Amino acid sequence: MKITIIGTGYVGLVTGACLAEIGNDVFCLDVDARKIDILNSGGVPIHEPGLREIIARTRAHGRIRFSTDVKASVEHGDIQFIAVGTPPDEDGSADLQYVLEAARNIGRYMNGFKVIVDKSTVPVGTAQRVRAVVNEALEARHLAGSAAHRFSVVSNPEFLKEGAAVDDFMRPDRIVLGSDDDDAGRLAREKMKRLYAPFNRNHERTLYMDVRSAEFTKYAANAMLATRISFMNEMSNLADRVGADIEAVRRGIGSDPRIGYHFLYAGVGYGGSCFPKDVQALVRTADENGQRVRILEAVEKVNDEQKEVLVRKIESVFGGDLTGRTFAIWGLSFKPNTDDMREAPSRRVIAALLARGAAVRAYDPVALDEARRVFSLDLADQPGARARLSFVASQDDTLAGADALVVLTEWKEFKSPDFAQMKSELKAPVIFDGRNLYEPEAMAELGIAYHAIGRPYVQYHTATDANA
Repeated sequence: MKITIIGTGYVGLVTGACLAEIGNDVFCLDVDARKIDILNSGGVPIHEPGLREIIARTRAHGRIRFSTDVKASVEHGDIQFIAVGTPPDEDGSADLQYVLEAARNIGRYMNGFKVIVDKSTVPVGTAQRVRAVVNEALEARHLAGSAAHRFSVVSNPEFLKEGAAVDDFMRPDRIVLGSDDDDAGRLAREKMKRLYAPFNRNHERTLYMDVRSAEFTKYAANAMLATRISFMNEMSNLADRVGADIEAVRRGIGSDPRIGYHFLYAGVGYGGSCFPKDVQALVRTADENGQRVRILEAVEKVNDEQKEVLVRKIESVFGGDLTGRTFAIWGLSFKPNTDDMREAPSRRVIAALLARGAAVRAYDPVALDEARRVFSLDLADQPGARARLSFVASQDDTLAGADALVVLTEWKEFKSPDFAQMKSELKAPVIFDGRNLYEPEAMAELGIAYHAIGRPYVQYHTATDANA
């Protein structure tokens, strides 16, 4: 099938590459010439395991191309995926300007029946707005109502996890498809059914529904996952007060099949491009419809405050003035297997340490370049703080002479470090673990002062007082 992907960001690039991988003829459009140049030169502008290999393979077979030619992109695809960004506006609502501009361009250049697919995460009612914009463009061409220029707007939200997006797309647990119940909508549904047939061979994964329900499903799913994270973080803070171990609690409640273990890990809060933005957008949608979603308001507040929890633990050991102190940071991206720094807890933690006068040496396996870019913006008006932040080439390079290690992302390579070497490099054996990677008792036996999230502090077994 001939497919057009509008937008070569995270969702668009993964969608286009995977659809090309199963044999479709895919045209990827982006108005950012820099991105297209990178892709046409064999590069990939985002880090996602397996994506580079799929793009190289499908390019070699002529099944995927990258261009800034809007007219050619519209003429190419019978199915037009809109996969552009929907960043939060100042009031927290989703900014739809890029979605609507993509729709406008489809109306300007469409030359036959088109299935227009909202793949971007968009609020309820967006398909109706897309439909109106396409009709306006057709009216300007005196083609509105033309049988040869019919179209249908479909909602097909993505459920991709960064770091596992290729696997998620190729082996989906569900495919949500919202379409209208008219002739054009039924035709669009049949085309989408044919497109996704390779993913439904073992069993039917597609959930068919109306457009508004499909749009709502995406937000509700992310809001539920964000709620589980904030719930566990709230419980971890209470566990600190009452002397319980949140990891034992997690196992205790997760064993209940009605609850399960997914997204029940306490930590320093969620980040990324989806959860923060989507929770805010759903709160805004409720407000626009005269309702408050108090649970989600609390989820957002808990998550915001959770990003300061580790800083308070650091202050409890070293005091509020960290001048002259140096902290080693392991992990910068908001989660492992991605270089995404959007809303990453590391940004808040590092900013707080710098504001208190500390120096920071930071390492991440893949996000160093993006971190340099992000912090150059975050600290643009703070040259003194920026001078105290350095990025190093390996996790061991962060340690020499540091007052403590701070773990902020649960990369696999951080899970079994050489603790003996770590102790010899650090001024004192102190770890602040924002991801609960290690066991408190094991750390105590190794003579390490270990401060985690919602886990009891176990006095380490040396004469050295790391709190001094």
